[in-house]
Amino acid sequence: MGFRILGTRRASISATEVSSKRFVVPKGYLAVYVGDKMRRFMIPISYLNEPSFQALLSQAEDEYGYDHPAGGLTIPCREDEFLNITSGLNGL
Repeated sequence: MGFRILGTRRASISATEVSSKRFVVPKGYLAVYVGDKMRRFMIPISYLNEPSFQALLSQAEDEYGYDHPAGGLTIPCREDEFLNITSGLNGL
């Protein structure tokens, strides 16, 4: 169970989802936004229990409180940093 990067539209996305620019988050995953470009990642909710990911959540709380500019959970770090941290969690 690893994270997923959303960047392409799948044929299975309905017309309503495409027109509203929403993507379905699969059960058991959480969408987060990372980096200057606010790239969207889907991560397994099991990451929420991991100390290294909790440190990222703490940074998000310190920087944004509960008002996230992307409308979702924004992680205030570079993409490469995020990928390094989460790559160690992919075995979960």
